[in-house]
Amino acid sequence: MTEYDANKLKEFRSFLKKIKSYEEAVGLMYWDLRTGAPKKGVEMRSEVIGVLSGEAFRLSTSEQMADYLDYFSEPGRLAELGSIDQRIVTESKKDYERSKKIPPEKYEAYVVLTSQAESVWEEAKEAGDWDMFKPYLEKVVEVNLEFIELWGYEGHKYNTLLDMYEPGMTVEKLDQVFGALREKAVPLLSALQSSPDQPDTSFMHQQFDKEKQRQFSLFILGQMGYDFNAGRLDETVHPFATGLNPGDVRITTRFLPDDVNSALFGTIHEGGHALYEQNISTELNGTPLSTGTSMGIHESQSRFWENMIGRSKEFWSRYYGDLQKNYPGQFDDVSVEQFYRATNQVQPSLIRIEADELTYNLHIMVRYEIEKALFSGAAKVADLPELWNAKYKEYLGVEPANNGEGVLQDVHWSSGAFGYFPSYALGNIYAAQFMNTMKKELPNLDKLIAEGNLLPIKEWLTEKVYRHGKALNPGEIMLQVTGEELNPDYLVQYLEQKYKEIYRL
Repeated sequence: MTEYDANKLKEFRSFLKKIKSYEEAVGLMYWDLRTGAPKKGVEMRSEVIGVLSGEAFRLSTSEQMADYLDYFSEPGRLAELGSIDQRIVTESKKDYERSKKIPPEKYEAYVVLTSQAESVWEEAKEAGDWDMFKPYLEKVVEVNLEFIELWGYEGHKYNTLLDMYEPGMTVEKLDQVFGALREKAVPLLSALQSSPDQPDTSFMHQQFDKEKQRQFSLFILGQMGYDFNAGRLDETVHPFATGLNPGDVRITTRFLPDDVNSALFGTIHEGGHALYEQNISTELNGTPLSTGTSMGIHESQSRFWENMIGRSKEFWSRYYGDLQKNYPGQFDDVSVEQFYRATNQVQPSLIRIEADELTYNLHIMVRYEIEKALFSGAAKVADLPELWNAKYKEYLGVEPANNGEGVLQDVHWSSGAFGYFPSYALGNIYAAQFMNTMKKELPNLDKLIAEGNLLPIKEWLTEKVYRHGKALNPGEIMLQVTGEELNPDYLVQYLEQKYKEIYRL
């Protein structure tokens, strides 16, 4: 049996913490860039982000990293390590072997490119100006195609990108899962649209004070168990959450003057991400495991809190009175049942982040099909506006009036996050599966929500999901929590039961 050197393990942990420190600094700069950094500082800030990211990248692919991994990967030594350290070694080795194939100067240039591309995207989206953004996106796609060739791939080139966000996920699996979901979602959508009993949403079309929106968002975050001593809420163009460390997890939202739902549900969504990051075990601090295990599991938490809790009848039976007080006189003549139904209106729309639970998955499938086409060579960046509009017509029966509400609406492509979008639909599937198990283990779940007692829900999720960080992979978490692998049937059952009741079918 080969024994490991305890001091060497301590050195390795310290080395990984140094890399994590660079990443935290970059995360803070990125947050600042998206929440109000001066326009004239964007170019220099992007370069600084590139330099620091490059340093972290160099450390992660250095000879020193190789020496540590060679030492601890030796079967005898690896077996001697505790389960956490074993996972640290295997995760670090996987990242090392992927990153080592990318020249550091190419990676640094890519980080600068994407930082600049995101800032250009903000302007282009506002102006609906595709031509302004197109050359940046062409370069981002071109570099990703180069990276895929360097990383290598099995089957579809897109598989390599999918695996970065959802380990083990492939085009073949997604085609099957999404196909099964689409098969049930489209007829259900048709049935809801044909219902003679449509929700009244007329009272939603009012002006809502921005500060009041902010105050109510903060109130609901507190009810969820978000720790304000370990985070903050800010405003941005596109809502996001960033976990610098479990003690500093920041979220952003977007306030629209004529929409009471956008900021509220955007905040709850990002709050779900934040609860995950704030409640990762402190044992994992400073290691590569101190983060969510995959974007699909991460999105399961944002979608779970936003929809399965935040849009539930029980939630509004408790919090509707608070909403009415927050907006004096604006909902006095609206019953909780009317508000609940309006909040859950199903209607094909153009904007993903404001889509209802049912059609949301179709928004994701549009993006998935486009990304597949981009990386198989079936489509070029120049084709995207036309392709986007055609697929929206096909999948949702709507067409964008301009590129700002069409192909330019999401930030993800500007940052090179190809392969991320499927995580949202996977998150819905995971969330429904978690909910199915939670109802068995917390039989008073509906009562807890109706009483505004949301902390037992957070505690259940912390024990089952959050605390593990990346120490368990998505498949292990699903098996450990639910006893089975990913299964879209639970989402279909949830959607059918909820919406047939709302639409009185």
